[in-house]
Amino acid sequence: MRKILLTGANGGIGEAICNSLGVKYEIFVLGRNTSKIKDLCKKNKFIKGSFICDLSDENQINKIIKEINYKSIDFDILINNAGVTNDALFLRMDLEKWKHVVDTNLKSNFLLSSALSKNMIKKKWGRIINITSVVGHTGNFGQSNYSASKAGILGMSKSIALELAKRNITVNCIAPGFIETSMTAVLSESQREALVEKIPMGKIGSPKDVANCVEFLVSDKSEYVTGQTIHVNGGLAML
Repeated sequence: MRKILLTGANGGIGEAICNSLGVKYEIFVLGRNTSKIKDLCKKNKFIKGSFICDLSDENQINKIIKEINYKSIDFDILINNAGVTNDALFLRMDLEKWKHVVDTNLKSNFLLSSALSKNMIKKKWGRIINITSVVGHTGNFGQSNYSASKAGILGMSKSIALELAKRNITVNCIAPGFIETSMTAVLSESQREALVEKIPMGKIGSPKDVANCVEFLVSDKSEYVTGQTIHVNGGLAML
């Protein structure tokens, strides 16, 4: 059974991915919230192991990579799902907010992809799926750091896909629009209504909508798909 490392597992999308893939794969989850990770592991019997890590901290990431190597866990699939926001208008954006978001969303993605792809190369098979965002394509008011981090993942993914294609490793992105998660839960009723009006399908998406695409990309059905982005946004941005 193929092994998956899933980051950002304690969020709504991460939990949906666990529920969708658990029957067919051995899933190891990574998150920064110890209690939420423990609760997730109790609820989902398919999770085989967990790692606690703040992905904004390079030293913690390197410790996790060493732990994975020490335990000889050979991951076939990496799903980079973790993401944070720290919004501010561009003229008020300070370096601390910029660095925290870019380090968590983009730098951690690079470090984990670089480390885990080595084993995929040995196996001559692998899947890397990066969860990005519609704002990585369109930009968003007050989110120059978040938009830059997600756009960076898109460019990096295309480059890695080119380099690893001959090794039978695919690298793809999924760009969600507005999904029912903790990020959208803070919206007021009027904000939700205004948002829904902009979405041609007339509703905010479900984490399951994203998980369905992940399920396709990790499977053998997607073996000829690499360097691509699947947009899951209800028609909000037709890119």
